[in-house]
Amino acid sequence: MASSSLARRATLAVVLMIGFYILGIVVAASLLYVPYAMWAYLGRVNVQIALFCIVTAGVILLALVPRIDRFVAPGPKLEPSRHPRLFQEINGIAKAVQQELPKEVYLVADMNAWVAQRGGVMGLGSRRVMGLGLPLLQLLTTSQLRAVLAHEFGHYYGGDTKLGPWIYKTRAAIVRAVENLAEQSSMVQKPFIWYGNMFMRLTQAISRQQEFTADALAAKTIGAAPLAEGLRQVHGASGAFDAYWYNEVTPVLNAGYRAPLAHGFAQFVAAPTIADLITKSLETEIKEGQTDPYDTHPPLRERLAAVAALPAYASGQQFANDPLSISLIDDLPQLETELFTSLLEGHPASPQLQFVSWEETGARVFVPLWEELYNEQRTALQGVTPQSLPEWAGKLAELGHKMRIKGKAWLTDEEATELAASVLGCALAVSLHQRGATVEALPGAAVRMQIGTTIIEPFNAVRQLVAGELTAADWLRQCEMSGILTQDLG
Repeated sequence: MASSSLARRATLAVVLMIGFYILGIVVAASLLYVPYAMWAYLGRVNVQIALFCIVTAGVILLALVPRIDRFVAPGPKLEPSRHPRLFQEINGIAKAVQQELPKEVYLVADMNAWVAQRGGVMGLGSRRVMGLGLPLLQLLTTSQLRAVLAHEFGHYYGGDTKLGPWIYKTRAAIVRAVENLAEQSSMVQKPFIWYGNMFMRLTQAISRQQEFTADALAAKTIGAAPLAEGLRQVHGASGAFDAYWYNEVTPVLNAGYRAPLAHGFAQFVAAPTIADLITKSLETEIKEGQTDPYDTHPPLRERLAAVAALPAYASGQQFANDPLSISLIDDLPQLETELFTSLLEGHPASPQLQFVSWEETGARVFVPLWEELYNEQRTALQGVTPQSLPEWAGKLAELGHKMRIKGKAWLTDEEATELAASVLGCALAVSLHQRGATVEALPGAAVRMQIGTTIIEPFNAVRQLVAGELTAADWLRQCEMSGILTQDLG
């Protein structure tokens, strides 16, 4: 069954690839024929037309030439000698599905796992490689990771990775032709755009079917239940990791520090606000997800429905006492150091990055950032005190319009309101910190400042006053107890 499916996919891929190269050669030959025809039948050659035809044909033929796949390691290489328990799992899955091990396994900063054939030309001379995301290992249990690995090995099993280089290289050639012809002739470009759209729709349909086939193998090998839960985790947390990286990790890196990446992500997704957003986003995706002709993967709900129809567990598999996959990694701090070094290779700050715990980032990373924003806008806050904030809550736009953003001469009311709320939060945080308050800015959680027994969430407080979720009396009581009630924030 698998061999006949592979044969159909391979046949279609080869036909589509050959079709594109025939199209390119025919168009190029037709263009080159024009100068010859002018000379042969008219006895003269229009130099301008001849140059256009020759150059355009050259552009097309150059786009058809396959490029060497120069593989760049996407992260630190994982070695069996350093992580024996992880490779024991990888070896077990490879043996279960009767597949060769990948030549190389890399750790990547992505909520994903993947396999590919890399190197060589059009797949010839290539080698098997695998990528495992650090956030993926942090969130998936061991049985869920086994299911994900079985799914990825399913792409080897079905021959998908052998088809991949042919499809990707042909797609790249089409893109080169379309982009290069954009500067030459929109008329000559049109057949390549048409073929490219058709090629994408057909090959992406093949990719979506490959995902169903790989899911079926994973469910048969490991079990439908861990596969389904693994799919939910991956889809739910993918967007969360992007937000985590942008909002939490990037400011730390820009300040010259690095914090525990995997542990911080676990804290981020466990924060109540973030966890609620992930749950709602996942529910929406399962309920409303639709197939797009250009998607490489089917909608999550279709994959879950297909998995639900498969046996609940593979024979003999047990999932009790299921630890997180990150426990399979040895010497995680050193591995994260290598990952950051790989990600920031060539960046001037990369050698100077200092380690900092997430508990320390509030004082060492975020307070300086708040001070910078506050000092840029503090003149607009003259006369504003914590005591007067309830009065300003309904007119933050007025306050925001007094502020200035470099490169932007005018703000909408919405932008002015958001700017004022951010600056007021920074001003409160800086004022509390100057009075000796401790600061806690853990991933995904609201900023908390404690002075004595009083805890204030400066950024939340401003927004809660605007929304009416925090009463003026409660706010004034917090300010009085922390000693900032009448302080001029300007």
